[in-house]
Amino acid sequence: MRAVVQRVSRASVTVNGEVVGSINRGLMVLVGVTPGDGDADARAIGAKIAGLRIFRDSEGKMNLSLSDIGGAVLLVSQFTLYGSVRKGRRPSFVDAAISAVAEPLVDAVATALGERGLIVETGVFGADMSVDLTNDGPVTLVLESQDGRVL
Repeated sequence: MRAVVQRVSRASVTVNGEVVGSINRGLMVLVGVTPGDGDADARAIGAKIAGLRIFRDSEGKMNLSLSDIGGAVLLVSQFTLYGSVRKGRRPSFVDAAISAVAEPLVDAVATALGERGLIVETGVFGADMSVDLTNDGPVTLVLESQDGRVL
């Protein structure tokens, strides 16, 4: 499982002209699933995201987590995180899990975050979404999970 985590001052996702998820200060998280991923990966990614200390404290150091600042998460599925452009110019998505595998695992990440007391907004799985955000910092991290461990 792969997640791109961005610290934001605000973020929203729109489907067919309607805002389906919106947050203020917090994390915008894009999540991609590959065929070997499972529930342990979803729990590991969720726990890591919840515990990341990437918000500034009173001294300006990245020392606070989402719960410390009362932040929220906007979680959006993104199969293109497993796109490969090794050959040619058109991406291949053979490393992305099929919807039947990916959707429940993206939901499991949302559940893992919610179980930690975080507010979680989401996009619509498989929809053509428009994501709008203001990156704060900017701070952007890439997380990878394999066999239930964040690498």
